[in-house]
Amino acid sequence: MCEPRGGVLVFDLDDTLYLESDFAKSGFEAASAWLDREMGVANFADHCHAIFATGRRSRVFDEALAAAGMAGDRTLTAKLIEVYRQHHPRIALAPDALEYLCNPARKARLALITDGYAATQMAKVKALGLEEILDHIIYTDVWGPKFWKPHPRAFEAIQEWSGVPCAELVYVADNPAKDFIAPRRLGWRTIQIARIGRIHMASATKPDQRPDAVITSLLDLDACLATLRTAP
Repeated sequence: MCEPRGGVLVFDLDDTLYLESDFAKSGFEAASAWLDREMGVANFADHCHAIFATGRRSRVFDEALAAAGMAGDRTLTAKLIEVYRQHHPRIALAPDALEYLCNPARKARLALITDGYAATQMAKVKALGLEEILDHIIYTDVWGPKFWKPHPRAFEAIQEWSGVPCAELVYVADNPAKDFIAPRRLGWRTIQIARIGRIHMASATKPDQRPDAVITSLLDLDACLATLRTAP
């Protein structure tokens, strides 16, 4: 691996190490199973999948309930959201992520910073087997939503944990709107992974959102790092 010994690679989770749409599909299936079991409503997941496929990400359950003839039930929507967030997801690391993270030749330490409801993110990490692969994990939600990215607290905590200069810290993530602002200000290197099928497709619109480089596979990460180190 090209990263020098002592360096630290820090990853985002959703759409960085696996496809977030896979979690959504898993969650829709869990919510559908609950609705079928408790209320005898079959094929609810089909409505959810169809709505999600159009690009709509909010009020999916409200719209799916309406399509199933059960509109206007806020209590039921809240329960479905609870089931979605608390289910045990059926997800897997992207093939390139699995190969890269488990490479026995890797020398850099690996860490994770992830936003979102802590219990949900912890379930994802467990399902992906990341506790056995990563050296350090930060769930920003344990401090409260105000500490989600772009708040710098998690990045500062990684700096303290790692004990290495900021120049040896790299953040790899997918969403320019929030992921790169804090690490850029702290002097980290930043790399966007632009996976096919990711949810956040927009590019950076402001200078402090722009990563140092963009890749489409983690198998290109080492070459990207080597290029960044030799850049003026």
